[in-house]
Amino acid sequence: MCNTPTYCDLGKAAEDVFNKGYGFGMVKIDLKTKSCSAVEFSTSGHAYTDTGKASGNLEPECKVCTYGLPFTQKRNTDNTLGTEISLESKLAEELKLSLDTILVPNTEKQSGELEASYKWDCFRVGSNVDIDFSGPTIYGWVVLVFEGWLVGYQMSFDTAKSKLSQNNFTLGYEAADFQLHTHVNDGTEFGVSIYQKVNEIEMSINLAWTAGSNNTRSGIAAKYKLDCRTSLSAKVNNASLIGLGYTQTLRPGVKLTLYQL
Repeated sequence: MCNTPTYCDLGKAAEDVFNKGYGFGMVKIDLKTKSCSAVEFSTSGHAYTDTGKASGNLEPECKVCTYGLPFTQKRNTDNTLGTEISLESKLAEELKLSLDTILVPNTEKQSGELEASYKWDCFRVGSNVDIDFSGPTIYGWVVLVFEGWLVGYQMSFDTAKSKLSQNNFTLGYEAADFQLHTHVNDGTEFGVSIYQKVNEIEMSINLAWTAGSNNTRSGIAAKYKLDCRTSLSAKVNNASLIGLGYTQTLRPGVKLTLYQL
């Protein structure tokens, strides 16, 4: 069976080289632990050095052993509560269903999303619907893979306005150490990303432009893995902004990242 990615994961390897290991003007910490009862806790927090504003969140996750249901609760410092329940390969093989709800106790505002995805051989399709009685928005995507070539389509339909609000296409090629992706969003935004891995060096090139505009965005990034715990990263874009990063894994699950931009 082909390892068909979701639409959102197309070009993810190139994006990670550009985005992971950087965070100018921000200090961030992530912590993951697991209790004796198999409950996993994910805690993260970040603070902005220029404004001093800090925020964090806590996500405990457990599984209902009888049905194998992953159950995740989310809470952050903005007093927003979230709950996610998913069901995978129970009703049908490779079929995943999930329900994600959000509640803001201060305003009693509620929102939710129902998501479904199905994978079969070299084909993957998914859809999610906002739980909004005034007029939900329907999102859908599909990805096809053939001998390394990928074709994807993503759309969203606003039922309240009876209008197609998103219309995206992508075409790409993926190999073990090389990836090429192109995309067209709403017929106006165009982009190309290239990812190459040579030994312990990962390199990425991004290029994007908008139809009817001379504004072209481009950048190049590289990540070098010194050893199993240490890596260096650097990037530069067409606006002459340079980023440097250093990541050190102190122990499994604990990482220290230093950066400069």
